Amino acid sequence: MPAFERVRSGIPSLDKVLDNIRLGDNVVIQVTCLNDFKRIVHPFVNQSIEDKRNIIYIRFSNHEPLLEYMDGLKIYQLNANRGFEAFTVEVHNIIDKEGREAFYVFDSLSDLQVAWSTDLMMGNFFCVTCPYLFELDTVALFPVLRGHHDFATIARIQETTQLFIDVYSDEKDTFIHPIKVWNRYLPDMYMPYRLNDDNELESLTGSVDLADYYNLIHNEQKRHAEQNIDSYERFFREAREAYYRGEITDWTLNKITRSMMTRDHRMADLIRKEFSPEDYFHIKERMIGTGTIGGKACGMLLARKMVANYLPQYVKYLEPQDSYYIGTDIFYSYIVENKLWKLRILQRNDKYYFEKAEELKNAISNGKFSEPIRAQFRRMLNYFGQIPIIVRSSSFLEDGFGNAFAGKYESIFCVNACDPEERLLQFEDAVRRVYASTMDRSALEYRRQRGLDKMDEQMAILVQRVSGTKFDKYYMPCAAGVGFSYSVYRWSDEFSADAGLLRLVAGLGTKAVDRTGVDYPRLVNLDNPESTILTRSSDKHRFSQRRVDVIDLQKNEVRDIDVSELIPELPDWYVNLVCEHDYDTERMFYERGQRRNVLFVSCDGIVKKRELMKMMKDILSTLQEHYGNPVDVEYTINFRKDGAFTVNLLQCRPMAVWESTANREIPNIEKDKVLFKVNQTFMGNSAELNIDVVVWIDSKKYHGYPYNQKSSLCSVVSKINKYYEGKNKKLMLVSPGRIGTSSPELGVPVVFSDISNFKVLCEYADIEIGFVPELSYGSHMFQDIVETEMFYVAVMGTERSGTEVFNKEFFKNEPSVLGKIVPEAEAYEDIIKVYEFGVSKSLSLYADFKKRTAVCGVNS
Repeated sequence: MPAFERVRSGIPSLDKVLDNIRLGDNVVIQVTCLNDFKRIVHPFVNQSIEDKRNIIYIRFSNHEPLLEYMDGLKIYQLNANRGFEAFTVEVHNIIDKEGREAFYVFDSLSDLQVAWSTDLMMGNFFCVTCPYLFELDTVALFPVLRGHHDFATIARIQETTQLFIDVYSDEKDTFIHPIKVWNRYLPDMYMPYRLNDDNELESLTGSVDLADYYNLIHNEQKRHAEQNIDSYERFFREAREAYYRGEITDWTLNKITRSMMTRDHRMADLIRKEFSPEDYFHIKERMIGTGTIGGKACGMLLARKMVANYLPQYVKYLEPQDSYYIGTDIFYSYIVENKLWKLRILQRNDKYYFEKAEELKNAISNGKFSEPIRAQFRRMLNYFGQIPIIVRSSSFLEDGFGNAFAGKYESIFCVNACDPEERLLQFEDAVRRVYASTMDRSALEYRRQRGLDKMDEQMAILVQRVSGTKFDKYYMPCAAGVGFSYSVYRWSDEFSADAGLLRLVAGLGTKAVDRTGVDYPRLVNLDNPESTILTRSSDKHRFSQRRVDVIDLQKNEVRDIDVSELIPELPDWYVNLVCEHDYDTERMFYERGQRRNVLFVSCDGIVKKRELMKMMKDILSTLQEHYGNPVDVEYTINFRKDGAFTVNLLQCRPMAVWESTANREIPNIEKDKVLFKVNQTFMGNSAELNIDVVVWIDSKKYHGYPYNQKSSLCSVVSKINKYYEGKNKKLMLVSPGRIGTSSPELGVPVVFSDISNFKVLCEYADIEIGFVPELSYGSHMFQDIVETEMFYVAVMGTERSGTEVFNKEFFKNEPSVLGKIVPEAEAYEDIIKVYEFGVSKSLSLYADFKKRTAVCGVNS
C-alpha cells in the first residue's frame, strides 16, 4: 500500500475533521484522564480488527489496561523499569518483528516518566520511536496526561509527532481539539469539537458552546498551573517541603538515591546510611540536567561523607566540595538530538558491536549540544572562572563493586586560561571526548568480558576544580596520587596489608596512575611511611620521578616538564618538601673537583609529616571498614609556606582484587596436579588467572651454560615476549634465582622490556646450585611489576617455611613449542621450554589474599 493511505479511525466524523489518519501517522492524544483516551482508542481498535489490520497493544504501565484481550489484538507486556535503553530497544525489536503497516496502541507516555523519573527521558523515548514507526508506515496512538510535564517536553513531542490532539471533558461534555495535523489541511481542521453520545463530532460555532469549552480549559489550567514544570523538579520541590515539615519518607529518600545517585544496590545501601536529606539537596543544586551522577561521583561523595561522619577531626584538612555533575540523561539526549540513536541501536547488535563503534565514536565527537544545555554549561563555567577544571567520566557502571572501569574512559583537563566563549568551546569538546570514549575498544571489550554489553551504560560527567597551587606560570597540586587501603605489594613481612599503601608524586596525579616508562612514584607503606627498599641516594634517584605533569597557564595546556627544568621555577620551601639530594652523585662530582647540587623528586618531606601520614592511614582504614571492602582512592595534597596543608579526595572505589576473592576459597587441587603452592611469598592483584603459556628456564642447564654467554638467553626470552604480543595470551615466566639481576650467576639478567607482556613472574630456588629468589629483588623490577600489575611469586625451597609444594617434574611430558616460536633458538632448547595450554588442559593460578596463599596447577 502507498504511504499516507487513509485509515479509518472508527469515528467517521473524526475522519472527516482530520482528513483521515494516514499510514505513517503517530497520534498523540493529550487528556486529563485516560477514560477520555479510551473513547477514541476503542473505536479505532475495533475498526482496525474489522479492517483486518495487524493491531498491537504495548502494555508497560501500572494504570488500568486501556484494552482487554480480544480476537485480532496482540498484547506485548513490557517492563519500563528495566531502564530507558533496554525498554526502547525492546520496543524497537517489536516494531522490527511486526513489520510494515502495523497498528499500535501504547500505554500512557506519562508513566514512562514514573519509571525513569524525568520528563527528558520520556521525551527522548518518543523522539526516537516516533520516526521509526513513521518509516514503517505504521499508525500508533499514544496518550499523555495533561499538566504532568514541563512545556518543553510537550513541545518536543508535538514537534515530532504527526498528529497532536487535545481532549477535554467534564461531567457532561467531551471536547476534541486538533492542535497539529501534519501534511494536510482543511478549513475547519483546527476548530474545537464536541463529541456527543453517539460518537459524532459537532463543530463549536456559537459563542455559547465556545464559552462552555473555554471555561473548561481555564479550569483545567488553574488546576495544573503548578504542575507544568518538569516532573522531577516538582518531585524534588515536594521532597524539600516534606523534609522541612519533618515528614520526608524513606520511600522518597530511596527514590532520590535510585534516580539521582546510583542503581548499584550495595552503593545505594551505603549512601542511604551515610547521607542526610541536605546532602541530596546540595547535590541536586549542582546538577546539570537529570538522571544519575554516576559511579565516580558517588564514590567521591561517599568517601568524603564517611570521613565527616567517622573522622570529624580531619574535616578541617579537607578541601570544600564544589564539583558539578552532568546527569546521565544529558548523554542520551545528546545521542537523540544528534540523530545518532539508530546507529547506537545498530552498534548494540552483536554483529556490529565493534564494527560500528568507531563510526559512532566519530559521530559523537562531532555532535552539538542544545542551547538550553549550553546555557547551563555557561553558568557552571562562570562559577569556576579561570581556575582549571577536569572533566571526568562518571558512568552508570563505573567505580561500583566488581566493575572499576579503571582507565577505560577519558578524563580531560580544561585549563581555562582564555576568554569565556573559548572556555565554553573547550569544555564542550571535553564532554564530547568523554562521551565518545564509551565507544573505545578497550571499554567495549571490558563490558563484554564482564557480561555488561547488554546493560544500560549511560555516561554522567563529574566536573571538578583542579586542586592545586599556582607557582608563577604553572598550576599543579603540591602532591597527588593513589591510595590503597589494602596493600597487595609489600616488600617486608613486617608490614600489615591493612595498613595501606600510597603512590605519591609531585604535580598532577596523572604520573601516579599513568605508566610513562621513566617515572617512578614514591611508594609509601603506611605502617612505616619512611621505609624504602632503596638505601643509596643514587638508587633513590635512579628510581624516582623524572618528569612532573603541570598545567601551563601561559600556554593554556597540560604538559610534563623535566624535573631539572622545573626546580629552578619553584620556591625553596616547596623544593625542600619534595626533593632530596643525590649525595652519591654529588660526591662523585666533588671527587672530580666539581661542586654540583643534584636534586631529585622523592616527596620525602611530605612522607615525614607524621600527622598527614596518620590522617591518610586513618582515612583508608575507615573507608575499608565502612565499605566492608578494601578501597582505592585518588587524592591531592597542597601546602602553604608555613606548613599548613589540605587534602582533597577525588575518587574512591572498591578494590576488585578483594571483591573477587572475598566469597571464594582456593579450589582443592590434587597434589600431583599442583605446580607450586606458596604462603606469604607472592605479590599481585589478581585472585584468579588462567595461564595460557609457561616459559620455563631450567636451573641446572642454565647454571651449566658458559658464564659469558648466559646473557644471550635474554634475547630468546625477548623474542618469545614479542611473539605473544597482542595475542591476548597470559604468560608466566618460571626462572631460577633473581629475575632481572645484573649478575648472571644469581639469575637471568633480563630487563623489563624483555618480559613486558608476561602476566606472572615466578622465581624459584635451587639451593644446591645457589639460585635463591630475593623477595625485595631489583627495585626497578619491583616498580615495573607494580606499575604493570604483574603477579610475582617466589618459590623459596621446600626446606623453607614459605613453600609447601614445588613440582619441577610438572611439565615432564609436555611438548615445548620454542622451536616453532623462535626457530633460531635451537641451541637453547634444553634450557628454555615454552609450554602452551588450551581448552583440553588448563593451568590456573589462584590467590587468597586473606590467608596469603597462592596455588598454581591444573584444576580438573
